[in-house]
Amino acid sequence: MSDSGAGSGRWAMADHPDGSVRVCPLDAHGRQAGPVTAEPGPGAAVRARPWVARWVWRSTAAALPRVLDDGGYVDRCYDVEAAEALLLGHEGAHHLPRSLGAAYARLHGLPVPPDLPAGVPDSGQPSLFEAAPAPLPGDADPLTALLDVYAAQLARTAAVAEAGRMRLLLAAESAGTLVAAEMGRTGLPWRADLHERLLDELLGERFPGGAPPRRLGELAAEISAAFGPGVHVRPDQPADVLKAFAGAGIRLNSTRAWELRRIDHPAVEPLLRYKKLYRIHTAHGRAWLRSWVRDGRFRSEYVPGGAPSGRWTTNGGGALQIPRVIRRAVVADPGWRLVVADADQLEPRVLAAISRDPGLMTAAGDSGDLYTSLARRGFSGDRAAAKLALLGAVYGQTSGDGLAQLADLRRRFPRAVAYVDDAARAGEQGRLVRTWLGRTSPAPGSGTVGGDPDEVPDGGTADPPRAGTTPAARAWGRFTRNFVVQGSAAEWALLMLAALRRSLRGMRAELVFFQHDEVIVHCPAEEAAAVAAAITAAADSAGETAFGPTPVRFACTTAVVECYADAKD
Repeated sequence: MSDSGAGSGRWAMADHPDGSVRVCPLDAHGRQAGPVTAEPGPGAAVRARPWVARWVWRSTAAALPRVLDDGGYVDRCYDVEAAEALLLGHEGAHHLPRSLGAAYARLHGLPVPPDLPAGVPDSGQPSLFEAAPAPLPGDADPLTALLDVYAAQLARTAAVAEAGRMRLLLAAESAGTLVAAEMGRTGLPWRADLHERLLDELLGERFPGGAPPRRLGELAAEISAAFGPGVHVRPDQPADVLKAFAGAGIRLNSTRAWELRRIDHPAVEPLLRYKKLYRIHTAHGRAWLRSWVRDGRFRSEYVPGGAPSGRWTTNGGGALQIPRVIRRAVVADPGWRLVVADADQLEPRVLAAISRDPGLMTAAGDSGDLYTSLARRGFSGDRAAAKLALLGAVYGQTSGDGLAQLADLRRRFPRAVAYVDDAARAGEQGRLVRTWLGRTSPAPGSGTVGGDPDEVPDGGTADPPRAGTTPAARAWGRFTRNFVVQGSAAEWALLMLAALRRSLRGMRAELVFFQHDEVIVHCPAEEAAAVAAAITAAADSAGETAFGPTPVRFACTTAVVECYADAKD
């Protein structure tokens, strides 16, 4: 007898100590709305109930692989632990454990267990085993704990001032967990033979005993020679490099690429080349290849919301930092293609949508390049000046000319600049800020704000000091300035991925890669045109779902290629 009509279309699923699962329908308040049924595993539960609109479970990362192993498919889910992290952040409690056991303990006044370590993001080391879930306090029944926590989360969400936006954020985050788990399982097509050949071309011969490849050794000798006779520099040791430059009368604060480019010394050029090759050797060399590429696929463990802004990270493998030259190893299967789509000027367009600045929304609604559209409205038609001004507003980074351009931007688009200025001021004052849908910034001083230190803009200087602010406060203000834009862009990306995933259902195409504002779909050649159209539709749908009706267009540059390196950057 079918029980498809029970409850609200949502079903709960919880692991049982005997290895099976327990499932039951839920009502609109998250309470049990029908009998509890035992199933051998998540896959059996899902396949027996194709009508379920949304599965509610502890963690997608724990449940979905077992569903996929059994040939099941989940359209929508609600990840309780992902939701707990967002709700805690909204309540100003980022630091509290967010496991199901911790949430259950807080509800019932029990000792709160700490979260178990889940791996080191982008450590370069494989995450071979998923950590077991934190134990439930007092040997609580897993299904009872799930239902209690889920019902409480629904009530907490309803109490949020912008409850509709928060519900959308929770749904988007859970949708992201589905995409992440499926992508990690499918893997990015990867030609190990081409990768090996690239390493030979770039690094030269290998030597026994752990010695660096030939090209690194040659560059190290060239760098040392540039400092004069008797100087030996280990280029992979920053202290050695700083000491050598100090001996040459040049004081540096770091060995970051942008700082090295500012100085005139014969060691700079080989040192920059060494840094690039050394990063490839350590992050995507032969050890990486042995650890991460299996059966023609690179399979990473994606972590949705791993960064404070909601951007994804990975537990090892460096999937989000594949060097351009290494992309030559990413090749579609015979007869298949890679559809590579990159959102055009995503963060400036998001700023237009969230600030509701009429002029910037109009510019972001024009067909074509946003910076060119801005230049037509000012900046003497200078696209570079328009770009510098808008990115300076978003990132809080300016140069001498950038200050004047930013002043022009402030006059022409006052609501947009005021939006990020207000966020920066809140951060300087130690207040929390929120993205459009409600993701909340961590408290000042709670950890790194992220970013690649080698990509700091050349010549960049911080926001002009405001009276009574410290350097640390201004630094956090730059973080919150960007947080409200970058985090809202991450929300758009989640909704785009969810819409694209639904569009690909029933096709052979597979989502294989996602990085901030870029997505790759691997598909048969005959499906490529349909996939490209689906990406365009998903981008439009995400813009309206996230921000409501606005003139802003969220355009994507899409390329259909056989090799990732052939897609336009």
